[in-house]
Amino acid sequence: MFIAMNRFRIVRGREADFEGLWAERNSHLDGVPGFLEFRLLKGPEEEDHTLYASHSTWRDREAFIAWTRSEAFRKAHAGAGERRDLYLGHPHFEGFESVLDR
Repeated sequence: MFIAMNRFRIVRGREADFEGLWAERNSHLDGVPGFLEFRLLKGPEEEDHTLYASHSTWRDREAFIAWTRSEAFRKAHAGAGERRDLYLGHPHFEGFESVLDR
């Protein structure tokens, strides 16, 4: 299993706008080979931002990489830079391979 996470620092007071973007967004993940699950997570609040993480679970790293090279990925991320006013900096990607399952 592979978990792909992007961390977002969202300007305080703009959390509802950010969550709304994700709720209305077409992720184009339905039917993507190897895709298992998606969650948007809300983390701690800091003085100037609230931390969020997108969390997608994949069969393996290869399935995730194939998605990042697909037309579905391009469609899902079209216009992603249009709401820069919501973010403090760029998203931070982290990828994890499962080494122990119980």
